Amino acid sequence: MPNSLAYIALVLWPVVVVVLFHRLPRERALVWSILGGYLLLPPVANIDLPAIPPMDKLSIPALSAYVVARFMMGYHVPLIPKNRIAQLLLAIFVLGPLGTIMVNPEAIPIATKPPLPGLRPYDAISIMAGQIFAIMTFAMARSMLSSAAALREILLALVIAGLGYSLLMLIEIRLSPQMNVWIYGFFQHSFEQMMRQGGFRPIVFLEHGLWVAFFAMTTAVSAVSLARVEQGSERQRMLLIAVYLMGVLYLCKSIGSLLYGLALAPLVWLLPQRWMIRCAVAFALLALAYPVLSALEYFPVDRLVELAGSYSPERAQSLGYRFNNEALLLEHALQKPWFGWGGFGRNLLHDPYDGRTITITDGRWIIVLGQLGWAGYVGEFGLIALPILLIWREAARQRGTDLAAPVPAAMLILGVNMIDMLPNATLTPLTWLFAGALLGHAELLAAERSQRGQVRPKDAPSRTLI
Repeated sequence: MPNSLAYIALVLWPVVVVVLFHRLPRERALVWSILGGYLLLPPVANIDLPAIPPMDKLSIPALSAYVVARFMMGYHVPLIPKNRIAQLLLAIFVLGPLGTIMVNPEAIPIATKPPLPGLRPYDAISIMAGQIFAIMTFAMARSMLSSAAALREILLALVIAGLGYSLLMLIEIRLSPQMNVWIYGFFQHSFEQMMRQGGFRPIVFLEHGLWVAFFAMTTAVSAVSLARVEQGSERQRMLLIAVYLMGVLYLCKSIGSLLYGLALAPLVWLLPQRWMIRCAVAFALLALAYPVLSALEYFPVDRLVELAGSYSPERAQSLGYRFNNEALLLEHALQKPWFGWGGFGRNLLHDPYDGRTITITDGRWIIVLGQLGWAGYVGEFGLIALPILLIWREAARQRGTDLAAPVPAAMLILGVNMIDMLPNATLTPLTWLFAGALLGHAELLAAERSQRGQVRPKDAPSRTLI
């Protein structure tokens, strides 16, 4: 159980947000309000209020930052984007749960256990409130972090946070993951899952060691992207930081995030912008298509399990279990394809004899598809992928004009985050921060292109031919 300090930290974080917005430029204040809350506040612990989702480390920083920015500082922070496709996806994302409530009024009987409850109109309020809390970070990033300088601010903040967080990670790697126990009085996950290769992988104040490893990968790639545009001693210093953060990533003992880092770092350092953008688009399209490919059995499951087996039989067994589990959950989800089964465990499978849960939801895509159906999947993954596709389109329309340096790197980080949401549920506030900032930048590029199109060249002076 969380101790008193855990709840004090949650209650006092809005005060921290107020101080940040009064002491820092608004872009930096927003980034650190969201990033700091994600990294430092206690996981799992929450304040349960009626009619709305539990207030936790994900919702409190977002809601606090929005209230402070909008009502205390007077910044204009519209929740609805300008792009028509984004507006449609946002409507599906927020209103889709209404359909989920309508198609799930019945209780589901469970052997030897009380039935899973049907959904009520009251539940729709809670689910939709959760969706709104999620997109607050997205909306604030879109309106306040859309410039190239603000995108660089995000990457720089990640590098600084990575350096600071690495100290806590190294302590846990050496002594075992106990930071959350020492500070907040409880361990947030299964301790056995933090034991790997004869040692430990860190979890610090996040939900799982996989989240920490993915964060470490993000900070290392951010450092490489900043080093690419720096000069002289500053470039050397940033490269040393990138090497150090890659070393910390290796010590996290997560093969997935390590492969991401080893793949993205050379791409960010060597590739021209157009190829970085194309890679980001490929990642986004693959993530969008994965559920359909999986349902049609076109995805090379057996080949991937064989590749995992060449690295470790344990990894092959784990990956094979994940794919088999996904197949069962997908079959169950497609019984209510459009709006899903809702919460309360209704999206899971249960043993017909003793009622125990026999499936586990690992990937974010199968969680969303099972609970909210295709409407929820299209709304959520579409909002995340859309900024990448829009910037790709703008870059194609403005050939010969390079994008700002931080933009392709941010696109790659967001694209690989979408890929990681297939095996893991790594949808974090940083995901929404990148997606919102890139959508805002895409809208800026479109506005600049429109403005140039409206400027007509002056009439050429008339000439007299004799």
